[in-house]
Amino acid sequence: MRKLGETKLKLKSTVIAVFIASEENSAITGVGVDALVKDGLLNKLKGGPLYWIDTADKQPCIGTGGMIPWKLHVTGKLFHSGLPHKAINPLELAMEALKVIQTRFYKDFPPHPKEQVYGFETPSTMKPTQWSYPGGGINQIPGECTVSGDVRLTPFYNVTDVMKRLQEYVDDINENIEKLDTRGPVSKYVLPDENIRGSLTLTFDEATNGVACNLDSRGFHVLCKATEEVVGHVNPYSITGTLPLIRELQDEGFDVQTAGYGMPPLQFTSFHSVYKTLIQKTWLIIVLLW
Repeated sequence: MRKLGETKLKLKSTVIAVFIASEENSAITGVGVDALVKDGLLNKLKGGPLYWIDTADKQPCIGTGGMIPWKLHVTGKLFHSGLPHKAINPLELAMEALKVIQTRFYKDFPPHPKEQVYGFETPSTMKPTQWSYPGGGINQIPGECTVSGDVRLTPFYNVTDVMKRLQEYVDDINENIEKLDTRGPVSKYVLPDENIRGSLTLTFDEATNGVACNLDSRGFHVLCKATEEVVGHVNPYSITGTLPLIRELQDEGFDVQTAGYGMPPLQFTSFHSVYKTLIQKTWLIIVLLW
């Protein structure tokens, strides 16, 4: 943008740069690109591609993943580990339940054919990443625990559908908890004499859908050509990492394309050179994160 101002080139394209605040769009509301879209301030900019600069490696990123953060709270019955038949072990219940949930997830959301087209290295995944419990002695079976993790979803599935299905898995396990596999001769999840059943509670934090960029877009073709001319090769890629906001922009009708230049020592040379080539070839909306 500085170069354009200094040289005052007569361009065939209109170049607009939008610098936004609150890129993660979580703690602060009412600012950033989502607010601009809501107020209609970007409506006139849908005539060309929108380049979202928030990736790396100097190559076009053509696909990102959705994310569903989840927590599975497991309730059992606390008791001394020397009398395990009087306890419901929430750790064992969590492990067996999670095995069922993951198995059903991978059956219902298998690798999608379009993942190969976009070059995703992994399909959709659902896995635990954290485990916590209230604490206690080594000789104590705890009364509860919480397993947390995430779903990373390729953009060919919808996070709402997945969240609904995950809840169905948990509801089914709760209704049939006595049928769940146990661990050892005294392991159990129901104590009939005490009318106590183990239980699972599933909750979600804010979920985000992934994005599959339009590979037929002129903006995508121009980005590839500019990258090849400057970097020497073009290798578009996809990843199940998550970028905020861009799915919402795509749903609003913007032709979202993503790239980034955070790989030194070529980052500054590549950034200016690629955009010089881009500017000469197409209408642009450049969304830069600040």
